[in-house]
Amino acid sequence: MSTPRLLLLEGTPREMGRAHGRALGEQIRRYTAERVTLAGSAAWTGHSLGRDEVLALAQDCVSEHESYAPDLMDEIAGIAEVTGLGVAELIICNGFTDFIDLVYARGGGAKETARVEDDCTAFIVPDSLSADGRGFFGQTWDMHASSAPYVVLLHGRPTGAPAFLAFSLTGCIGMIGMNDAGIAIGINNLLGAEGQVGVTWPFVVRKVLQQTDIEDALACITGARLVGAHNFQLFDRHGSGINIEAMPGHCAVSRCGAQALVHSNHCLTTETVTRCRPRAAASQASSEARLGRAQSLLAEGALTVEGLMAVTRDPVICVRGEPPLDMQTCGAAIMQPASGRLWAVQGLPVDSPYAEYSL
Repeated sequence: MSTPRLLLLEGTPREMGRAHGRALGEQIRRYTAERVTLAGSAAWTGHSLGRDEVLALAQDCVSEHESYAPDLMDEIAGIAEVTGLGVAELIICNGFTDFIDLVYARGGGAKETARVEDDCTAFIVPDSLSADGRGFFGQTWDMHASSAPYVVLLHGRPTGAPAFLAFSLTGCIGMIGMNDAGIAIGINNLLGAEGQVGVTWPFVVRKVLQQTDIEDALACITGARLVGAHNFQLFDRHGSGINIEAMPGHCAVSRCGAQALVHSNHCLTTETVTRCRPRAAASQASSEARLGRAQSLLAEGALTVEGLMAVTRDPVICVRGEPPLDMQTCGAAIMQPASGRLWAVQGLPVDSPYAEYSL
């Protein structure tokens, strides 16, 4: 497609939110409307809900977000102020894949849902496997193909907090990123059966990017009352890597060793598997295939950023959308915290070049 749009946001949280809303207001309104509608769709959640019911659930989550990250909610308020959207609508837009876990649970559960957004493949490359001795984090960014035009790269310079680069979508405060303290974070969606009123994952991502120590970043995840299920990966400039399968009420934490730490979209520990909702056989097979392929490609060592770009372009890992689901790799990002460099692509990595950015 193209290189991601780069949007500079600086100042206080409210100023950053207003700048986001002014720059991308029409797209934010359009994308938010799409997400709110899908959140009430049985195809995504197993249960049909009207718009008012969906927004009431999101409104129940507002106070949890305000308690967890009041400054980030002030940023959301700035977006709302400029776009005319409600804060509850923007919470759905930001945390859709967590929010539908809540809708699923409130409806009493169901069997597998017709649609899921979970084709991302993420990996941590330890320092020992990097050609220059400085490790990497990378991942594909997979969702419904219609989301690709909304991709944006945020360059944040918040007052009193670390600067950051965040791969995101219009109206969303950050979904994959790295700060100038050398902490990187990425994600994979999981299918949780125990959604609850709480905090959605983009707020966790941005709170992590406010930290200067990886253990404090980990606490932002394990200490959050999460709305839904997500896998998080952390990697810092010192070569420390952590994987967190985060479910409402439980987190399974593992540390990176000598091998690359890879995750796709199915849980790998007994405690988290039991908290998942049923997954379609084809979705499970895709997640297992991508996990195995990435592990194989990352096993040899002497890895370069060009080699990692090739991993994201691999035909097993780079997913091209096909009807009726149309789930597709809509972008990818690779980060090297020790050098402060980030490479990102919008659209299918196999079709588009990466662009390099620096903090």
